[in-house]
Amino acid sequence: MPDPAGLVLRAEHLSKRFGGTLALNDVGIEIAAGEVHGLLGHNGSGKSTLIKILAGYHAPEPGGMLEVAGRPVRLPLPAGKFRALGMAFVHQDPGLIGALSVVENLRIGALALGRLAPISWREETAHVGALLAEFGIDCDPLARVETLEPWQRPLLGIIRAVDEMRALMRGEERRQGLLVLDEPTASLGGANVEQLFEVIRRVKTQGIGVLFVSHDLDEVLAITDRITVLRDGRVAGEGRTEKLTRDDLVEMIIGRRIAARGASSARADTREPAAVIDGLRGVAVRGASLAVGRGEILGLTGLAGSGFSELGAMLIGAVQARAGRLRVGERTLDLATITPVAAIAAGITYVPSERLREGCFAELTLTENITIPVLARFFQGGVLRHRTMAAYARELCVRFDVRPPDPRLAYQALSGGNQQKVLLAKWLQLRPKLLILQEPTQGVDVGAREQIFSLIRACAAEGTGVLCLSGDHEQLAALCGRVLVFLQGRIAAELGDEEVTKERIAYECFGAGVAAPHAAH
Repeated sequence: MPDPAGLVLRAEHLSKRFGGTLALNDVGIEIAAGEVHGLLGHNGSGKSTLIKILAGYHAPEPGGMLEVAGRPVRLPLPAGKFRALGMAFVHQDPGLIGALSVVENLRIGALALGRLAPISWREETAHVGALLAEFGIDCDPLARVETLEPWQRPLLGIIRAVDEMRALMRGEERRQGLLVLDEPTASLGGANVEQLFEVIRRVKTQGIGVLFVSHDLDEVLAITDRITVLRDGRVAGEGRTEKLTRDDLVEMIIGRRIAARGASSARADTREPAAVIDGLRGVAVRGASLAVGRGEILGLTGLAGSGFSELGAMLIGAVQARAGRLRVGERTLDLATITPVAAIAAGITYVPSERLREGCFAELTLTENITIPVLARFFQGGVLRHRTMAAYARELCVRFDVRPPDPRLAYQALSGGNQQKVLLAKWLQLRPKLLILQEPTQGVDVGAREQIFSLIRACAAEGTGVLCLSGDHEQLAALCGRVLVFLQGRIAAELGDEEVTKERIAYECFGAGVAAPHAAH
């Protein structure tokens, strides 16, 4: 354990309850000055909850303790208090404004605090130029952020956080702070990760502690000094990085050691294909080819940034693919030019994870939402037959067990589970050849979850091919006969039959079955 005198942060007995769920249970963590501390755990392990408590976004349960630089801090933290304590947070989206220059983005906080004082742009530009040089970033301070390479933007977010941290601590005796990096490499290609690591190493040499949150085991092993693993809201293990292996970390994350599988364990689906995807490439997908059989529920999964979650929007043209073909029945579609209208016409429907923002119109009624894909059916002599529409929508609400089955209600008035049933009714009425589901039970209670499973199975039983894109491994194990696991933009594993378990899927998601070297400290 680190010397208590050199700790930038010490937390003990942190817990957080959401309703009946204990998301964080008696968690403690210590981070030393000049240390890069890795925080690992699966989805739902408690990582985000812990970070939000440190940021003052969540109030922990009574009994928690927090010390920053050896000084006790009262919990919960007021909003924004973390800055005065010398902490800074950089998330996946660094929050830069593309139309502004690098100088304006990096100094926006300081400029705002200056109120009406005149701005010396020469001094600000010189200050930012020195910062960029200090951290080894070759970038014009006057360039607009939108003109920079995507991989440069996370680095600017880190530099801005360090600069603001220094300014807030300038008048104090201590010079250490804590920089929290939440999945900083999710948007970076492999070649640019080392540049990010170099920035982190330079931050570390200045006595700043770094909490590095990631799903990528090799990155954590490459850049950290110590690691804490959370599982089911508790600390599952911790230790010095040099004494831990990938297998050790996976065992802590999953809860038990899993034997490596044979290369040919999964059997290919022998049904007539409902859809065949060939050579799909996008921002995070480096080349994916797969087939889903008629009546098959095929799961696609992976960790954040692995590429699997991109597929749904690309297959229906909501996000442009760089290349690829999709064959559905007798039709072959170019995924670089496909549109949502063409996808629907070919028998492809998509249920996104963001129901209110992407799936339906929140303010419109159930009738209006359900009948949008088939609106032409309700015109007679150029007049829209509203009563017939409402009767039809009510019939679908009853069939899909939407509660209450009142088509006059606004979509946003329903619970999450009933919203999802309306969304399924909207698209399953078309009897699609390929149904794409993105996190189909996200934000849904247990009872509605089972109903949604039944609707999906019934759809497959009628011959529809179903692609289920999900990070919920328990859900995939319950629904799917076959699961494809994405790693770094490619399909890394295919699981079938008895292999489709929550534990095995998680094991493969973390690349535990793939030998991958990592950089030395």
